[in-house]
Amino acid sequence: MSNKPPPPRPAPRLYLATPVVDDPVALVAELPGLLAAADVAAVLLRLKETDQRTMISRIKALAPPVQKAGAALLVEDHAELVARGGADGAHLPGIAALKEALPSLKPDRIAGVGGLTTRHHSMDAGEMGADYVLFGEPDAKGQRPSAQAIAERLDWWAELFEPPCVGFAMSLQEAHDFAASGADFVLVGEFIWADPRGPKAALIEVDAAIKNAHATATASQNPASQEHG
Repeated sequence: MSNKPPPPRPAPRLYLATPVVDDPVALVAELPGLLAAADVAAVLLRLKETDQRTMISRIKALAPPVQKAGAALLVEDHAELVARGGADGAHLPGIAALKEALPSLKPDRIAGVGGLTTRHHSMDAGEMGADYVLFGEPDAKGQRPSAQAIAERLDWWAELFEPPCVGFAMSLQEAHDFAASGADFVLVGEFIWADPRGPKAALIEVDAAIKNAHATATASQNPASQEHG
């Protein structure tokens, strides 16, 4: 066995959460421009709770513009609608939901998981076959760990485990810090849609910030890469 260090992780990519979608028409029109403007790996579709048929038709409306842009469409919570709506996977709100959804999603679709309150839960999720783990999202009461605690969890995971980790960023600064801590993806949502300059400007800015944070962190870990030979 060689003791060579692992290859550096690639630069982090964005994971864009939609607002809660009732009528998808405006979003269908807006997404192609947003996805062309920044390096977005995936879109998390947050659906308004309604009857299954309506939710499936909303997934069917949003999957093509996302997939044409080369991104994956993941549905929040509703693993049972993924295949019928033509989505690429589901984001599940905890270990129990992950366990229940895995048989219907694997091996063809993505199963990501959040709601991981302890390191033990995170490791369980990885062992069960989660495609990524998300750290830092608010709980049902809107509470979340401090940004520093989230960054520490990302750093711990990135150092030790193979599956990608995602940091849930609520600001440009958090996105930068989580990318510097080793997040493979940075989930952004509300602060992008609420930006007075419009979501495209916000997305371009946060994409640049996470790439820059990663480059700086990588260079500081490997000083030799800064020397000119």
